[in-house]
Amino acid sequence: MKYKNILLIAVILIGFMGTAQSQNKKNMYYTNDQNVAIGGYDLVAYFNQNSAVRGSQEFSAKHNEVEFYFSSAANQKAFNEAPEKYLPQYGGWCAFAMGAQNAKVPSNPRTFKLYNGKLFLFFNDYYQGAPFNTIVPWNADEAGLKSKADENWKGLK
Repeated sequence: MKYKNILLIAVILIGFMGTAQSQNKKNMYYTNDQNVAIGGYDLVAYFNQNSAVRGSQEFSAKHNEVEFYFSSAANQKAFNEAPEKYLPQYGGWCAFAMGAQNAKVPSNPRTFKLYNGKLFLFFNDYYQGAPFNTIVPWNADEAGLKSKADENWKGLK
């Protein structure tokens, strides 16, 4: 499958690029150097606004030793009351990469999907000068890739 080959090369390149994003080894969340998950985007807003909304440090919450930012006190409160409801699948890493390659690839918080009440994030950036959005191949085989990603994540946690 051509997407697997492209993704494998992207995984290798991203590993060498020294991106500002890092992995919290204990919790496996996709975080930045300040230990803020998914670029500081508001997890609750994905669900109640169906939109990627930046949060702020003013409305932050710590869960599993990772900081999460929210855009309002109401969203911060909703998360604190039921964090498992809002946490992204696979720690916020790219869902397609988890299913297709059993790999942790950085996601783009603006490229997301709500599926069966869960939040999935995807890689969406330029690769070799061309746009590459992994939500496209994910949608082509969602059930199969989700099943593989679920199994792969169990082994990586």
